[in-house]
Amino acid sequence: MASLHGRCFTTPRPWCAADFEVHLANPLSFLCLSPFGLAIGRAVADEAELLTLAIDPDHRRKGHGAHLLTDYERTAVEKGASMSFLEVASDNRIAITLYHSAGYVQAGQRMGYYRRPDGSRCDAIVLRKELTARTVPQTPESS
Repeated sequence: MASLHGRCFTTPRPWCAADFEVHLANPLSFLCLSPFGLAIGRAVADEAELLTLAIDPDHRRKGHGAHLLTDYERTAVEKGASMSFLEVASDNRIAITLYHSAGYVQAGQRMGYYRRPDGSRCDAIVLRKELTARTVPQTPESS
């Protein structure tokens, strides 16, 4: 997982194996896997947070991210969440397009939140989406 994450991210910094261990050891966290990527979320009370979504760079723009996002949302609803939040680097246009197409809307902005490898700063865009059975797409596995 850390190897995949390292191929996917520079901003925010990629997670190392210890980061994955910490997040996955938390009983509130959950993992969604596919052959081409992963998503890790956390559900607390009626809110969920998408902590990371990573798709192998060689398999992007083929719908894998949308599929994992749907898996994350479905799992979050199963855990009692009715609202999902995430943050994304403001210059990650591909991810922002994915999230907007899935119904996420901007809820805030954290100025200069991320530090790039060159030391410059990048804003974080905070997005949210109401989660209900109506707003989470069904896949053949969940029907």
